[in-house]
Amino acid sequence: MPRRARVLLPLPLPEAFDYVAPDDLGDLKRGDHVSAPLGPRRVRGVVLSVDDMAGINRPLKPLVERLNDPPLPEGAIAFIEWAARYACQPPGEALAMALRGLAYPPPRPVRLVASTGDTPAKLTPARERVLAEAVAPMPAVDLALLAGVSAGVIKGLVEAGALQVIERPAPPPFGTPTPATGGDTLNPSQRAAANRLTELVEAGGFKPALLDGVTGSGKTEVYLEAAAALISGDPKAQVLILLPEIALTQALLSRVGQKFGVTPGEWHSGVAHGHRRQLWEGVARGDCRIVVGARSALFLPYQRLRMIVVDEEHDGSYKQDEGFIYQARDMAVARAKLEGAAVVLASATPSLETLWNAETGRYAWLRLNDRHGVASLPDISLIDLRAQPPESGRWLSAPLTTAMAETLGRNEQSLLFLNRRGYAPLVLCKACGEKLTAPDTDSWLVEHRYTGRLVCHLTGFSMPKPERCPHCQAKDSLIPIGPGVERLEEEAKSLFPDARIAVFSSDTTPDAESARALVSLMEAGEIDIMVATQAAAKGHNFPKLTLVGVVDADLGLRGGDLRAAERTFQLLAQATGRAGRADRPGRAMIQTYAPEHTVMQALQQQDRDAFVAAELDQRRASGLPPFGRLAALILSSQDGPTLDTFARQLAEAAPNAEGVDVFGPADAPLALIRGRRRKRFLVRAERNVDLSAFLAAWRARVRVPGSVRVAIDVDPYSFL
Repeated sequence: MPRRARVLLPLPLPEAFDYVAPDDLGDLKRGDHVSAPLGPRRVRGVVLSVDDMAGINRPLKPLVERLNDPPLPEGAIAFIEWAARYACQPPGEALAMALRGLAYPPPRPVRLVASTGDTPAKLTPARERVLAEAVAPMPAVDLALLAGVSAGVIKGLVEAGALQVIERPAPPPFGTPTPATGGDTLNPSQRAAANRLTELVEAGGFKPALLDGVTGSGKTEVYLEAAAALISGDPKAQVLILLPEIALTQALLSRVGQKFGVTPGEWHSGVAHGHRRQLWEGVARGDCRIVVGARSALFLPYQRLRMIVVDEEHDGSYKQDEGFIYQARDMAVARAKLEGAAVVLASATPSLETLWNAETGRYAWLRLNDRHGVASLPDISLIDLRAQPPESGRWLSAPLTTAMAETLGRNEQSLLFLNRRGYAPLVLCKACGEKLTAPDTDSWLVEHRYTGRLVCHLTGFSMPKPERCPHCQAKDSLIPIGPGVERLEEEAKSLFPDARIAVFSSDTTPDAESARALVSLMEAGEIDIMVATQAAAKGHNFPKLTLVGVVDADLGLRGGDLRAAERTFQLLAQATGRAGRADRPGRAMIQTYAPEHTVMQALQQQDRDAFVAAELDQRRASGLPPFGRLAALILSSQDGPTLDTFARQLAEAAPNAEGVDVFGPADAPLALIRGRRRKRFLVRAERNVDLSAFLAAWRARVRVPGSVRVAIDVDPYSFL
């Protein structure tokens, strides 16, 4: 009796496909990998179910072969199916996220050389030294160094038959953790939090918790202590620790290595392809017990996932806005529930959604109110730029530059924080007023003095800075408007020519290795003044950093959205929290044109609770998250009239549902990107409404023209 296999393909398709499961493929089960025909090609797929052919009255193509890869565990498949339904996106796109590790080839075998026992016909002193050292297989480079010879000597001995080449599989990049438990390094507050968290984790089942501690309070040690207890008690348990930035991984990898005696699995875009393949397979087999990674590590095929940590859970980097759109913090909570695991959300500035869940008792709430050891929170002062503006053409006020000079005099470090890359965020023609933008895009071009180019940070477009205005052809008329970190560096160098100054941004540290190198220099005291974007505002610990200067505190409040005040408070609290994390007192100075703003007052008084209460009152009155839910529909097309017509049709097709408000269509703030016009809908719903079901039903009512793209963003974080 032939059998039918339902196979999900990692493609943007709305459902699984049916195939015949030939007998020669053996007993196929849910999660197995197969090669399936799709038109003229073969594609990898994952079996969702196998049953008889009852009710099938159409011919089906047979599967081609069964692939010898670790099957997807049930928890991973359930998460893929749930995530696709929640995000209103094809399940094949979620599967593509989960199978990403298999897209890479395995690492190359390790090539070693070893003695064959034969003596070459020609035995020179150099060859004698090589053979004397070749007592065990080793890489050819190492053998050459030991014997003090060139690579040519090794090659000659291989050709003469005195040495042989041995290939061995690359060793896995992970081992068996042996946790070192104990409370010697924890203060009483940390110990209490660690004990409570350990109780939750060891109890088993879905246990969400907020680990809420001020900057420098030692949250990492608390959740590592709970993870150590879990791994000690369960020989198969796996732990996932999510980080928002690649630059933070090195410090955490080191701490995890010290705690568990092994280097954990590392998963992010900076990891070599072969190691990603190894890690994927190790996670699926259950061999890799601890993973530290970026948001996509959430989609790995864990065999027995028992604890998820979302460090800096408030961070906007956990939101993916392209491809499969999701919020990793929320997805982490969902995966923990599906797996029956504990999930720890850790932050010094938790999101309002997480705080509300903690206040209402849905999450356990563990608080650390003091810094670890002798460190104390920095003193924070506001500089009113209306009363004390910088000199003309400058961006640093007199009080801040005076403080920087005092800090340098004490051989301590300063950090100038400005969340703006490049030299200037806008280039303007002083002759005609033209603002330079990227081709077919509304985004301004940012000037980068290091490279002499104008760059669009949205589309990646780049061009040399022209000598003439492209609009009016006036020569030497293009001027930079506003400061970026490169311009601040220029000003700092003019003020303190003998200081060692460095810029920390994604431009100067484009990969994990360069970020680690710069962080190491700062930690070692080799930098006097760091000029940084948000890349340095979270997770880092610089012992000699005692002064943080926030150059433009009002930047995040401009143009805003519902989270503008929340994000500004979080970012500035994290940035100012870099100061005074060791045995030297710290201070932070915030330059602002609105010192009376709620955010600025809360920062100065270090009264997060008052800010949160005021912000929650505003959200409650308007029914916005966490008291309501939001979704966005973004329509785009190169054909403007077709886009307008379809937007009207979509608006007319919106289902009538109680507790749901639909706003739009309206032109997006960035109405043109890469030649495509954009329109947006915003949907607000009460918390008891199944928003995903509403969106799916709405989309099913219309036929989308081939020239129009529709993206659904549940819980949007960007309103551009």
